[in-house]
Amino acid sequence: MTTTTQRPAGQTTGRGPVAPTSSAIAALRPLPPGAASIDGGLWGHRLRANREASVPSGLDRLHEAGNLRNLEIAAGQAAGEALGPVFADSDVHKWLEAAAWEYGREADARLLEDVLRVTRAVAAAQAPDGYLDSVPQLRGLERYTDLPWSHELYCAGHLFQAAVAQSRATGRRELLDVAVRLADHLVATFGDAEGQLREVDGHPVVEMGLVELYRETGTAAYLELARWFVEARGTGIIAGHGKAPTYFSDRVRVREATTVEGHAVRAVYLGAGATDVAVETGDTELLAALERQYAAMVDAKQYITGGLGSRWEGEAFGDPYELPADRAYAETCAAIGGVQWAWRLLLATGDARYADQIERMLLNGFLAGLSLAGTEYFYVNPLQVRADAHADEERTPASGRLPWFGCACCPPNVMRTLSSLEGYLATTTGDAVQLHQYAPGTLAVALDGGTLRLRVETRYPHAGRVVVHVEEAPAGARLALRVPAWADGATLDGASVAPGAYATVDRALVAGDVVVLELPVAPRLTTADPRVDAVRGCVAIERGPLVYALEQGDQETGAVLDDVRIDPAAALGEEERPDLLGGVVVVTAQGAVAERPAVPAGAGPYRPAGTAPAASRPVTLRAIPYHLWANRGPQAMRVWVPVV
Repeated sequence: MTTTTQRPAGQTTGRGPVAPTSSAIAALRPLPPGAASIDGGLWGHRLRANREASVPSGLDRLHEAGNLRNLEIAAGQAAGEALGPVFADSDVHKWLEAAAWEYGREADARLLEDVLRVTRAVAAAQAPDGYLDSVPQLRGLERYTDLPWSHELYCAGHLFQAAVAQSRATGRRELLDVAVRLADHLVATFGDAEGQLREVDGHPVVEMGLVELYRETGTAAYLELARWFVEARGTGIIAGHGKAPTYFSDRVRVREATTVEGHAVRAVYLGAGATDVAVETGDTELLAALERQYAAMVDAKQYITGGLGSRWEGEAFGDPYELPADRAYAETCAAIGGVQWAWRLLLATGDARYADQIERMLLNGFLAGLSLAGTEYFYVNPLQVRADAHADEERTPASGRLPWFGCACCPPNVMRTLSSLEGYLATTTGDAVQLHQYAPGTLAVALDGGTLRLRVETRYPHAGRVVVHVEEAPAGARLALRVPAWADGATLDGASVAPGAYATVDRALVAGDVVVLELPVAPRLTTADPRVDAVRGCVAIERGPLVYALEQGDQETGAVLDDVRIDPAAALGEEERPDLLGGVVVVTAQGAVAERPAVPAGAGPYRPAGTAPAASRPVTLRAIPYHLWANRGPQAMRVWVPVV
């Protein structure tokens, strides 16, 4: 068994969800909790809803669904049978992580009471040897005999992340003690030594959890086990169970893979965990392989929204350029995993393309999964819903957002992402701060020479002006601001700056300085690579970092979205609508709606080649940010629109 020393209860560490050690490969360093604060704008509203609605209602749902009851039964505090999926504990752990970061944002005695009550249930359910997973415990399942499907290490990984969050945000060690006992059990159980199990979990995440637990405790055995899990994948273990390895990202060794494949959430969680291992072990070969895989994903397997996963079958990535709009799976959890992976690569490399990715995924693929009220969710995020779509099961977006799911991985995942969102705004490098994401708020960052205090004023992403007020600056402090790759014509203090990189303020910062970044957020049309067969001949509307969508309720009478076309030669218009969906800019476009021809019964949907096109009439099309669709009820929607 391994041992570790712990800091006293009540003493926070001042570190966020990802905290590379001083010896890690890291071009940039993350900010500690509390260093950045969002107090308005789009993200300010979402953070308030998360704190006031999502996190409290999430705890209620975990009670109602039986997740917490499972732990109480396993602890001997209640009687009954296990409810829910075998990985039910993982949703409790993600909620605990969300609540911990939320408490770190603003201390609240009632929230802490809830956190500690749930923590006590988790601790009481733990077996004497450290094993913890209430559903297998209650159902009498033999440990680790079906890891492709049992999710035992997946649950452990989320517990480790929650324990680290609780330690760093509250200074409490109760959950960390549980995590250490479980991690010590895993170290003794898995590996190549005699008597150990040579197995990997079918759903990665334990790798991220183990590395962060190593960073928190200093116990090197946790990093080594994470490294072992990464290296063991792709060596025939899951295939040895008679399972098809592609689904589990287990067909090819991680350092040899050239792209992502299989179940999308599994794949990106594995990429994020492997990146953690690479940076902490100094494995530049592995890091380079992961960069290649991320690039291949972006180039051929990612939706314009940043959504990941094009197949409902297996919740999986498809082949390159297999990106159907109406059958897009694009699970909310996959966008979250994509952000987690991009963040780790950004810290490792300092490359602005990863910050661009985070922005695209957060504002589009992720945010669409949550209602404005903060209490309803999408599991699946397609780019088109047809006029006559039928809601055949709970994941179908035609149902609208729902308050919970039988497999409720997405809601608490959304909560923990928002609770830690402020940590994605900026990083440091000794005497410099890099701003990656733009929102109104403040930053107070300790640099080598003192504290740099900044106040950011902006209406981004609805407007492109970002004003940074320097309130305090140590001698020699520097500031860099990300210029998104789409921002041709951007200026910093009136001077042109290159898109897709960081623009550095070229003067010594002093208190009272004002830095102005202007990003051109005018609407534009985007086309897809012609190999994306599903949307060939279509265009999408983007405005700044936001992808837009046509929603049926915004269109003229009779303009059914299945029948509309857009005129790419006509100018796009903009309309400020502070009264709509919390305040948006509506984009207007000129187009046409085709009349549906009279077709004899039994003729089918096919016509001889060369048949004259249906008659059409002109129409003005109206688009809203994609992430806001279905907040006025489920209805037809499309991102990609055929051209006239």
